[in-house]
Amino acid sequence: MYKVIKKRVLNPTVVELHIEAPLVSAKARPGQFIILRVDEEGERIPLTVAGVNRSEGTVKIIYQIVGSTTKKLSLKEEGDHISDFVGPLGTATHLEGLRRVCIVGGGVGCAIAMPIAEALHEMGAEVTGIIGFRNRDLVILEDEFRAATDRLRIMTDDGSYGEHGNVTAPLAEMLSAGESFDMIITIGPLIMMKYVVATARPYGVPVTVSMNPIMIDGTGMCGGCRLTLNRGTERVTAFACVDGPDFNGYEVDFDEAMTRGRMYGSFERHAYEATCNLFSKEASENGKG
Repeated sequence: MYKVIKKRVLNPTVVELHIEAPLVSAKARPGQFIILRVDEEGERIPLTVAGVNRSEGTVKIIYQIVGSTTKKLSLKEEGDHISDFVGPLGTATHLEGLRRVCIVGGGVGCAIAMPIAEALHEMGAEVTGIIGFRNRDLVILEDEFRAATDRLRIMTDDGSYGEHGNVTAPLAEMLSAGESFDMIITIGPLIMMKYVVATARPYGVPVTVSMNPIMIDGTGMCGGCRLTLNRGTERVTAFACVDGPDFNGYEVDFDEAMTRGRMYGSFERHAYEATCNLFSKEASENGKG
């Protein structure tokens, strides 16, 4: 069992937990992920390591409440336990030799981008951050990004905070003005990453994308996280859990990935509603409703 040491609600649908897992915290690096189960009958879900405290033996995870498992996880409080917490899994983000980097994050993807920005900042790299959200109420980790970047642009779709527009607008502005980066690292919704890649393509700047498809075992056996990469005239199958989660953005078949990502949307929503109804009923029966 793994103890919840700290809990912080970042916005109405995004929660941060610090889990006591000393063996994982000793090895985890930016870009890697864990797989957890809330209870012994629960499903396995992957969540990116959002940070570690090696002296305390804790691992930080940040997640959005979108399905039944994340709903159950959101109900855990400090001092509670979860059943399984396995990792670190996947390949860490390649950061060696990078001196000038642009980090582009969208929504809860900023939780994955943030430890990468922090690691680059600690290495002495010049870090530009561009983070985007639908509106002011959904902005997360602003203070952390300001501390880990040399400059930060915050974008909101409705203009309620920061600048009005999406993350590709300031990126296009910088590139067209002649700015160069050793690497653009983008993490967020698939459609956002697709357009970040399209924005960078005319300038030939390398782009790393972090893929988070459906995943079950995290060891490459189930095949659920497979992606198609276009390498010249070849179409190559890769697995996000062992070959990634980071990939060359110019190679990823985003259209196929988005189609696969929508396959279980209705099932996920049904499971989420069933879980909410179950906890509402239990609370009512216990006199808490």
